[in-house]
Amino acid sequence: MDNKITTHASKFLSLVLRHQPEIINLEIDEYGWALIDDIIALSRDKIRLTRELIEEVVITSDKQRYSLSDDGKYIRANQGHSIKVNLQLHPKEPPAMLYHGTATRFVESIKAEGLKPGKRQHVHLSSNIETAISVGSRHGKPTVIKIQAELMHTQGYEFFLSDNEVWLTSSVPLEFLIF
Repeated sequence: MDNKITTHASKFLSLVLRHQPEIINLEIDEYGWALIDDIIALSRDKIRLTRELIEEVVITSDKQRYSLSDDGKYIRANQGHSIKVNLQLHPKEPPAMLYHGTATRFVESIKAEGLKPGKRQHVHLSSNIETAISVGSRHGKPTVIKIQAELMHTQGYEFFLSDNEVWLTSSVPLEFLIF
């Protein structure tokens, strides 16, 4: 399938599943799931989606941003929501060190405030530097911040691992960051 078509479809799915379901009057349940048939029907005025195209987006996404339900009738975003959803994640013990990729232009504000989720529900962290660099590159010149995740965990902070292997936490105070 044409890469431009799948990229466009993926961005649209991200918009309606993570941020603005109301732009197509989409109903998302408390766990973030939406009926694929509803997405297809409600988005006709904005984008031409088919079940096959949606499945292609899910299967080929290098970041594995979406999950299909076991029965194949529903889809949800794995993380990154600015709307409130319960992803049914359970606290998990993180590795000793995690990484946050960002653009260098954000470093000063992070040094002042720590890592905050902004409009999202969680701060997103990766278990390897390469992924963090890739994430940071999307926003400008990348830099990687190390997070003392094990130390945070021993002090009562919760971590979650999403279905696509992104580590999530509510925030990261300054004392756990290594620049």
